Amino acid sequence: MPEIRHFSSGFMIPRSGIMGVRVKLISTPAKAGRWGLGGILLKNKKALFHWILFGMIIMSTFFGCALQHGVVPSETVDNNKKREEVVVAISTEPSTLDPCQGWGHGNMPLIQSTLIKYNDEMSFEYDLAVNYSLDETGLVWTFKLRDDAKFTDGEAVTAQDVVFTFETAKAAQASIDLTFLEKVEAINDTTVTFLLSKPTSVFLNTIASVGIIPAHAYGADYGMNPIGSGPWKFVQWNPQEQLILEANEDYYGIVPSIKKVTIVFMAEEAAFAAVQAGQVDVALTAATLADKTIEGYHLERVTSVDNRGFTLPVLPNEGNVTEDGYPIGNNVTCNLEIRQAIAYAIDRELVAEVALNGFATPCYSENDKMPWNNPSVMIETDVDYAKKLLTSAGWLDSDEDGIVEKDGVVAAFTVLYPSGDSVRQAVAMAVAEQVKQIGIQITVEGTSWDDLSKHMFSNGVMMGWGAANPYESYCLYYSKGAFQEDFYNPEGYQSEKTDKYLSAAMEALTIEAAYENWQLAQWDGETGTCMKGVCPWVWIVNVDHLYYVRDGLDIGRQQLHPHGASMPLLQNLHTWRWI
Repeated sequence: MPEIRHFSSGFMIPRSGIMGVRVKLISTPAKAGRWGLGGILLKNKKALFHWILFGMIIMSTFFGCALQHGVVPSETVDNNKKREEVVVAISTEPSTLDPCQGWGHGNMPLIQSTLIKYNDEMSFEYDLAVNYSLDETGLVWTFKLRDDAKFTDGEAVTAQDVVFTFETAKAAQASIDLTFLEKVEAINDTTVTFLLSKPTSVFLNTIASVGIIPAHAYGADYGMNPIGSGPWKFVQWNPQEQLILEANEDYYGIVPSIKKVTIVFMAEEAAFAAVQAGQVDVALTAATLADKTIEGYHLERVTSVDNRGFTLPVLPNEGNVTEDGYPIGNNVTCNLEIRQAIAYAIDRELVAEVALNGFATPCYSENDKMPWNNPSVMIETDVDYAKKLLTSAGWLDSDEDGIVEKDGVVAAFTVLYPSGDSVRQAVAMAVAEQVKQIGIQITVEGTSWDDLSKHMFSNGVMMGWGAANPYESYCLYYSKGAFQEDFYNPEGYQSEKTDKYLSAAMEALTIEAAYENWQLAQWDGETGTCMKGVCPWVWIVNVDHLYYVRDGLDIGRQQLHPHGASMPLLQNLHTWRWI
């Protein structure tokens, strides 16, 4: 195994995907308590899962090449030579560099500055702002700006630029939700006020990723040729190839010691080959590739809230459809005991080990490790309890085929995942194999995002979320968000009680009050969104983000990463250095 450096700290799912024919992977229940494969009984669950996953992935995935285990040589480099440039390989390319169109949403926008930002501890600290205040109504936020910030064209950053940014972002109605913003006004060059329609506790979380744009230099091509006041200066962008940045020598903060950054966009397999050839300094990699040792590189392992779990329809199929005509409901997963039995039957540590080479941690909610998470949502694996839930509700294997049934309904259903996503595929298959022991059959089926969006209201879906903003919980569980095409709540969870907690959290005037209500929405002692509550989601693992890093390059202390492993890596790019 390569050297692994652990970090103590740790959004919208892309619609794009590999279009193609559906691939069905069926996991059939075995007799209770017996683990078998091809007529051979195996008592070691880990060994069985390895065999099952291997066979199923080989049948459903075609690989262009095979990689040898062990040490992989790379081109030698002089690590003692002073370096001022880095080449970084990531898999996700932004669609724009315009913050008003979503650039930097959930992450640091690199080229632009923000009013406030997250530090390593995921707490807020000042950036363009030097202080802020909230009036007693919770409606008026006032920010005082620093007077030494300049855009890279030499013009000063003023309150008028802040006003222009937020008015433009609200009008764009992109990925930034500013529906609560009534008015933003410049009092003078260094003071700006925001008037909200109602108290909004996530306001700071929202503005922490909105980069300020120049009112005097904003146009139709800004997203491809931006000007900002952040630590990095835009140089060049060749779509589907590379993005080049240079250190902003006039930055008001600490100027990066790295003077030039070339970000290349390539799939993980291609990035791995680039590491082998010594062509890149940092490369995002997959769990299936991270067990290789490459001379001159080490593996950085960053913990995350980048979760994977099943959404399970909570309503029966009664012939209802969405506004677009897609079917709603599932007669198996609508039963609470089915959803909870699956949740309790899963050995999450074993899933992480066999599906992701151990590069993941158990997941119990959408926001594990975050300060607004309710720690009581954690559950222990308990197969006997899972079986009891089913038998007590009348689910029995009367025909001894290994699948329980009730009132003529067989406990079998489909879980969809986006074709080409090997992580979601492997996790889903591992869970399907585990729940056979409680008499539930899950068919794991790969399809395109377009096809998935039409069937996610009536099937289970292997989803992924995770954000540094509690507003995600509101999107996932607020009743009005059910059955929308945004992927947040396809299972149809609706609850007046949860809505009250979520609204109270959103409108709280203090962080403490907000956190209390976010936690009560998850579990209030009787019910909630968690797995021992209504269980609209079965949470499985938080995936680690993995990067091969050239020896001698320090990528600093990484924040707890949200969903997506590409852009979160670059949040602290300004602190990287050669040593």
